[in-house]
Order: sequence, then C-alpha cells, then structure tokens
Amino acid sequence: MLLFSNRLSSVWSLIKNWFCSLKPTIDFYLLVLRKVLMLFDTLATLVMPVLPITKKTRSNYQGSYNRYLAPTLGHKDILLITADDVLAAIKDAPPQSAYQALMVGKSLMREAKSRNLITTVVTDSCKLPTITVGQTRFLTWDQITEVNLGKYSEQIKFLALHGLRWGEAVALRQEDIYDGLVHINKSVHGATKTKAGVRVVPYVGHFKKFPKTRKPLAKILNANGVNIHSLRKTYAYVLKSNGVHVTTAQRLMGHASPMVTLGIYTAVLDDEITSTGKILIDKYMKKVVAV
Repeated sequence: MLLFSNRLSSVWSLIKNWFCSLKPTIDFYLLVLRKVLMLFDTLATLVMPVLPITKKTRSNYQGSYNRYLAPTLGHKDILLITADDVLAAIKDAPPQSAYQALMVGKSLMREAKSRNLITTVVTDSCKLPTITVGQTRFLTWDQITEVNLGKYSEQIKFLALHGLRWGEAVALRQEDIYDGLVHINKSVHGATKTKAGVRVVPYVGHFKKFPKTRKPLAKILNANGVNIHSLRKTYAYVLKSNGVHVTTAQRLMGHASPMVTLGIYTAVLDDEITSTGKILIDKYMKKVVAV
C-alpha cells in the first residue's frame, strides 16, 4: 500500500510539473489520471481553474469546497462517491452554505462526466436545501447616530449615507470624490458586482479610508444586532424616508433590477405605521367630528 501511495505521488508530481511547463489540454491529464486513481481532490484541483465562472465566484467555490466537501470526500475516488456521501458532507452547513457546496459538487461531477470519467452524476439526485430568507434587521440613521461606533464611526456613517458595498468602499479613494459626488466604478475584486454598480451618488461627508478587512467594523455592528451589508438597507431607508423614487434609488444603490430595490422599499417599521395613523387621524378624524 505504501509503495502504491509513493508511486501515485510520484506520478502526480510528474504530471503537475509537465502541466506547468507544456500546458497541454486538461482532458489529457484527466484521462491519464483516470488510469491511476481519480480522487475528488484531484478532480477539483484540475477542473476548478477551468470552470466558466468569474474570478470571485471561483474563489467562493474553492472556499466552499475546502470547507465542506474536501474534509470527507477529497480523498475518495470519484467513482465511489454516492449522493448520500455528498449530503452527509453538507448536512451541518447553514442552508446558504450547503446550497453553494452542493452547486460546487454538481459542477465538478458534471465536468467529470463531460470528460467521460464517470457515467452518472450522483449529485443530480441530491435535493437542494430550502433557503428561507427573512427580513434583515437594520438601523435607521437616527439609531446609528445614537450608538457608540468606536474608532470606525466615520466609515460606518459613510456606508449608511452612501450605500456602497463593502468591496466598493475598500476600493474607494479620496480622488474618487469630486464635484459633490462619489464616483463608484470599481471593487476590491476588480469590476463592480454588476454593470449597474458603476454609478455616482451625492456625497454627504464622513469619508475616511477603510481597513482592508471588514472584521473590526463587523464586530462593532454585530454588537448592535446588525451586519455591514445592513448599512445598504439603512441607506435605502434614508432615501425612502426623504421621498426618493424607487427607480432613482435603484440607480443610487447600483441594483440591476428595480424589483430588488422595491423589496427593500416595502420594509415598514413600526413607527411608520404610527406616523401614518397620526396623519390619517389629523386629516380625516377632524372632518368626521366637524360633521
């Protein structure tokens, strides 16, 4: 067994070196490795770089694979992996994470089938986890001004008043703010999330360079029951509260679809119901009494 393992390691090392120097087709190496042993880790190593996905998605896929699939499935031959094995690997993951991990598994197995390494894609019989998304809590601007935000107060207030995504904020520089506008045209990952992400928003102050990691800001916000992304909802609520039309808010927030913005705009706080009641009472109750 040890001899076989050493031999396999030597073959794998030679193939990797050859791949780096000559760069032949991926299919050639997959076929060669199939003659020896095709571990799930080996499949992932060779296939992940050539999946037709964006750089950011590839990074997310790799992280999901490393965390949920590799520990239990990485050293198994792909011919021996069953649907139950895949479901067992992701059963303790949060719904969103389990969903992504299963999508990674499906992508890898389908690539294996397309290259005639397997005849059946076992992951196709795996049912995707049901994801329930609840209303995300957020702080209003008044609430933000009342809590202690520590040394990152300016950065948090900037996000709440301008609606940038985290990656956009980290990539922002002072020279991107001019003519009373914040010019958003890039992300720390490269391009903005969507084409609609390239936009300008009115500058209302509080800019200060962001740290490279979100952890210190997240720690402060988590202590107040919210997260960094919730600050985009704060911004949406600021726009809504000041009568900004939903289609204008869509452009300011960089949403590809107005339906996404509308979903945030329909969030109603308890004080809105109370204030609406007062408006109706003031406008109509007196007329009834007058009659």
